[in-house]
Amino acid sequence: MSTSSLRPDDILRRATAVGNYYGFTPLAAAAAANKGNGAKGNYPENLNLEALDPNARDTVSFLKHVRDAGLAPTTAQPLFLWHTNAAAGRPAPKQIVIQFHALGAEHAIADAVLIRAMSALISDLSKETPRLRLNSMGDKETRSRFARELTQFFRKQGTALPAECVASSKHDVFQAAEQLACSEAREYLPSPTDHLSEASRKHFEGVLEYLEATDTPYELAPELLSKGTAWAETCFEIRTDDRISAWGSRYNDLAKHFFKGALPSIGAILRFSVEDRSDITPPKEKPNARFVFVHIGDEAKRESMKMTDLLRKARIPLYQSIGIQSLTEQMRLADSVKAPYLLIMGRKEALERSVILREISTHTETFVPLDNLVERLRTVA
Repeated sequence: MSTSSLRPDDILRRATAVGNYYGFTPLAAAAAANKGNGAKGNYPENLNLEALDPNARDTVSFLKHVRDAGLAPTTAQPLFLWHTNAAAGRPAPKQIVIQFHALGAEHAIADAVLIRAMSALISDLSKETPRLRLNSMGDKETRSRFARELTQFFRKQGTALPAECVASSKHDVFQAAEQLACSEAREYLPSPTDHLSEASRKHFEGVLEYLEATDTPYELAPELLSKGTAWAETCFEIRTDDRISAWGSRYNDLAKHFFKGALPSIGAILRFSVEDRSDITPPKEKPNARFVFVHIGDEAKRESMKMTDLLRKARIPLYQSIGIQSLTEQMRLADSVKAPYLLIMGRKEALERSVILREISTHTETFVPLDNLVERLRTVA
């Protein structure tokens, strides 16, 4: 993906817009709203940073920022955040890193929302249709099964495989598998999805169902393996022009170092070099979104994901939290946005392909067919 000619200001503007439409709040904004409740601390002593791959190190740095800001995501109140190393008023870094994360979100919809958001950003930046490739490494039970399968595989097939892979397998079968996945012999590599535990199988099937229900093209990639043990469950990459543009995966074990107890989480990281190293201009203040989209039930969530790109391309000022299941939590976030209108969709509306448009000040409600939604919203935008 050629993004070196893009202005850093434009990159951040597009990331902010995509974040708003898919319900990801800038970490800086969330930290500012929680000012005074955080305290900086060191990295956990039992976390070996040197053993982590670059994406895991960026994720750990993000998690530390979240903890230091005093933010405390839970499964009842998950946080959907995005973060970047590029800051307004400072020179643009040589390599810009943009991260989208869902902390405390255990449902498969979080995987689908994050994938859709990162794909939308890459499409905006590259002006190309990205390719999504995904796989699942499963949970700890799955990794144990897969490790045993890999051990048997390298032992039996060693004479037909690259020598360096066979040598690595004697010390680390996962490292050997990663090496083999990059070679011409990758077609012989066993697939971790054949060894998924029941819980991991259900989760991965849920992710695929959401992608299919929202018309999101994808390719299964059995040779796509997450790096090291920091990652679990869904792993994916988003490509343009056959180059890896973004990497994402679940990382529950990393998150537990920074928060109390297990915290199901997923993230995606996009990195690229830029030529323009000038100071980044602070973004212009924009009015709050005029519409907040609230969804109740899986059918409504799926329909809203399909509508998001249409509303975004039509530049309808919208905020929503697709990945949050709780109606109470969605309404709490809607109140904080102070939008004059609510868009409400439940199972009935999703099946009828309609939405309720509610004017908050008067409590007036109008049923609007989805086919006419953009035109109707433009009349009150």
